Amino acid sequence: MKKRFIWMVAVMLFAAFTSPAVQAADRVFFAIATGGTGGTYYPLGGMLAQLLSNNVTIGGKKLSATAETSNASVANATLLGKMEIESAFVAADILDAGFKGIKQFDGKAMANLRALGSLYPETVQLVVRAGASINSFSDIKGKSVSSGAPGSGQWQLLGDLLEAHGIKREEVKEDFSSFAQAVEKIKDGNLDATLITAGAPTASITELSNAHDIKIIPLAGPGIEKLQAVSPYYARAVLPANTYKGQTADVATIAVRAIWATHAELDNEMAYQLTKALYENTETLSKVHVMGKQISLQTALESVSIPLHPGAERYFKEKGTIK
Repeated sequence: MKKRFIWMVAVMLFAAFTSPAVQAADRVFFAIATGGTGGTYYPLGGMLAQLLSNNVTIGGKKLSATAETSNASVANATLLGKMEIESAFVAADILDAGFKGIKQFDGKAMANLRALGSLYPETVQLVVRAGASINSFSDIKGKSVSSGAPGSGQWQLLGDLLEAHGIKREEVKEDFSSFAQAVEKIKDGNLDATLITAGAPTASITELSNAHDIKIIPLAGPGIEKLQAVSPYYARAVLPANTYKGQTADVATIAVRAIWATHAELDNEMAYQLTKALYENTETLSKVHVMGKQISLQTALESVSIPLHPGAERYFKEKGTIK
């Protein structure tokens, strides 16, 4: 019995010293909060995580990066503010609101949010049923329109657009469906319009346009100019003709960039190495994800309205992006 006990202890000790938990002492773990599996954030985050794991070493230890699913921008900003994750993808408008404690973050400023750099433009697309009698944003008055869950980035965007066009929120029939649910409702004729902000072409819109007649409504004119005056992170954009079936002309719209963000407590050297690895390997990302083609050092500071992390700032100064 005594020999058996000693043998069991030896086995347990051997297992402990050869377990992944102990071996993990040779690695530095790092997470990226992304979005749902059906959006752009998650697959791009997975590609970035692999790139970082292959290229970054911190203090002689190999970085082990992972992409984690999440509820996207608003939730991601909150995770960073609470320092519950190391980094996240956040839309520029949501990141700005979180840092300042305005809009859906009213009174809860997260002054510790920091930017690592800008990623790619997310195009704002107002998708409507062909027979919905909507030809401009102002025409959605009295119509049913989906904006996503209350408090989400899409929900806030709809509110900003309505205000800029002098329309009260109660003057539209607001629907809180997700992207996928909204598309299904448009297919069934149970919804007039939906706002979708994502890298274009967006798979759900492509699928919808292939089977149903839809229109992409321009977002331009005095109302958009008013919006941009108070929210400069919304940039002018063009959805090229034939992005979707039946869309035979360019559509003027707006876009907001996705930002790779972190918090102020992230180690400076790590922030430097992460930023360097991203912007010096954009060609690799461009080969594995369509949005990777739009990530570049030349646009790395576009729409960044919050402070850069000192580690990222060091890299951009070295490259001459910041004087």
